[in-house]
Amino acid sequence: MIYICNINQFRDWPFRKPVIMSHKAGFVSILGIPNVGKSTLMNLLVGERLAIVSHKIQTTRHRILGIITGEGFQVVFSDTPGILKPHYRLHEAMMAEVYSALGDADVILLVTETGEKPPDEVFLERLRRTRVPVIVVVNKIDLSTQPKVEDELSNWNRLLPGAVAIPVSALHGFNVARVFDQILDVLPESPAYFPPDQLTDRSQRFFVAEIIREKILLNYAKEVPYSVEVAVDAFIEEEAIIRIKAFLYVGRESQKAILLGHQGKAIRKLGTEARKDIEEFLDRHVYLELIVKVSKDWREDEKALRRFGYITEEEETNENPF
Repeated sequence: MIYICNINQFRDWPFRKPVIMSHKAGFVSILGIPNVGKSTLMNLLVGERLAIVSHKIQTTRHRILGIITGEGFQVVFSDTPGILKPHYRLHEAMMAEVYSALGDADVILLVTETGEKPPDEVFLERLRRTRVPVIVVVNKIDLSTQPKVEDELSNWNRLLPGAVAIPVSALHGFNVARVFDQILDVLPESPAYFPPDQLTDRSQRFFVAEIIREKILLNYAKEVPYSVEVAVDAFIEEEAIIRIKAFLYVGRESQKAILLGHQGKAIRKLGTEARKDIEEFLDRHVYLELIVKVSKDWREDEKALRRFGYITEEEETNENPF
């Protein structure tokens, strides 16, 4: 596994129960540039490994909901792709998910890290104008010094006077409970949006595909991990085993050759690592079949992006709020 923290140790955190007479519920959109720790933070807050984590950009491609329900509250976290300047139609579709999450938010969790430059002025002005509470999470403080962190917090207080800035180390779990408490303080009064036992809005097939893609990010270099899309074609549950067939789509024949490796060694290694994690995730024996196919320049292909779930009718109507 490439998750950079042990989520289970935080399952029984003494999260403060809000002293409220009525029920609180709302959507918390987690925003930020790539690689600042958004997915790690959501996994910690929810207490489950819902989002894959790696050191590479574009690890998160889809918006993923993580739901935590407690006595008197329900928090719906929305992990989003990292904010970036689009170079492909795929990136535009990913940013549409970010804009959608921003528009749906009851609370905005802006995740940054020590030493990172603030977002552009257009984005900051958008946050200044919003009526939604903004919490700035300054992550990775374990890689900095106390004076630098204090300067960072002061800078964010100046840039976003209405926001609350909190120093955090998601890697070590430092101050994450404080972030959760602050969310509960500003969450609106509302009935729950989801059943109390629901953890996410995504299916098992989705998480199987994400596990495979995580292994691609880990095992391949340069452009290849960003050129692959994973689609689960078959998910057949038998009494003793689950049989899964997944297609790995690449944009060019040269990428297919790299993915397969010499005499298929690379794809076999990928399949073995992915199968082990899928078995752990599903708690069942798994037979995993991986098939590499070429879908020419799929990152620019509208039909392919619709087929892979990046473009929906709703996203086509969303305007860029920045």
